[in-house]
Amino acid sequence: MGVLRIGIAGLGTVGGGLLKLAYGQGPLASTVKVMGVSARTRGRTREVDISTIAWFDDPVALAKSPDIDVFVELMGGSEGSAKAAVEAALSAGKHVVTANKALLAEHGAALAALAAANGAEIRYEAAVAGGIPVIKALREGLAANHILAVSGVLNGTCNYILTEMDHTGRSFGEVLADAQRLGYAEADPTLDVSGADAGHKLAILSAIAFGGAPNFKALRLEGIQAIEPIDLESAKFLGRRVKLLAKAARVGDQVIQSVRPTLLAQDHPIARVNGPLNAVVIDADPVGRLSLVGAGAGAGPTASAVAGDLIDLSHEDSRPVFSGPGQANQLTAATGGLLANSKFYVRLRVPDRAGTIAKITDTLAKHLVSIESFLQKPPEDAARVPIVLTTQPMAEQDLLDALAELSRLDVLVEAPVLMPLED
Repeated sequence: MGVLRIGIAGLGTVGGGLLKLAYGQGPLASTVKVMGVSARTRGRTREVDISTIAWFDDPVALAKSPDIDVFVELMGGSEGSAKAAVEAALSAGKHVVTANKALLAEHGAALAALAAANGAEIRYEAAVAGGIPVIKALREGLAANHILAVSGVLNGTCNYILTEMDHTGRSFGEVLADAQRLGYAEADPTLDVSGADAGHKLAILSAIAFGGAPNFKALRLEGIQAIEPIDLESAKFLGRRVKLLAKAARVGDQVIQSVRPTLLAQDHPIARVNGPLNAVVIDADPVGRLSLVGAGAGAGPTASAVAGDLIDLSHEDSRPVFSGPGQANQLTAATGGLLANSKFYVRLRVPDRAGTIAKITDTLAKHLVSIESFLQKPPEDAARVPIVLTTQPMAEQDLLDALAELSRLDVLVEAPVLMPLED
């Protein structure tokens, strides 16, 4: 294709980083020519002078411009201008490069169909795990493999918070405030700490690994808001670490997808990933287990991924939007995400009165919950005694039924915290 004529919508952290690469000394500078840009504020001071580049107040107009071959969408958001502009570009037969995981997770199937109908490509390496080339690994490097599971730490904000809580013993709220002050968390951190951001990324990875299109609605999402220092301390005692684990796994003819806090064995490759880093582990046959670790956000890593997609397009590398190892044998996305056979960690708080422990053990036994370890912590006050237990492998539904009965028996003073254990 030669030199690509590109338009960039969104000149924030990633867009600014891409402009530096486009006007720098590296390979992207000889690959692309920036024909137009669009952003919220035109007059803002930027590292790269954009005064000689055509300005578009409306990103949709930029997307449809006859002067561009590729529309680079870096605005974010699953609706509004981002969606309208990407649809306009694809309808005009223009390739799209995007870092927008929410857009792809929620509208990926429709956008893929629109791209196919108009002979356009959608590239999105930057949408998952920043600078880690996991999309390329799944779509290309592992194309001959049977993918068994894809798991990872896909949100640097949550990983930073859990790492700091683990190292300092401080509460979620205290560490979150620090993360916001340091720029690791947004002023409204809900998308990150609820698990939704990691869920968008997992939906994309799952589509590539197991075939089909992203199915964000089928994911089970749990955030880290309920995690307390006592959980991290107990995890250490058990030889484990707590991580917000995003996982999609093949179970029969279905794929189970979830984002939830999980106790990982300390020698698990993801357990050793600290701070704002991301990590992805792929289990496949015949290659075995692969681990990829790197920066999941930021101008350099994310702009690098966008630039890589643009260079691929310049070589006329054509692929279906969500092709991958499982494409020929698509799996059904299971809803609910309950585990059929796993060990679990349970933290309870109960009143300090006689007979409470007996009620707990009797109820657990009634529901076939076999206890592996049981630890009663010192009372926090007369009304609250923390109890931590782990189970033998079991069906998650049986454990949930037991905890529901304990709640009806007025044994619990607050909602229990439940996390799976993974080796």
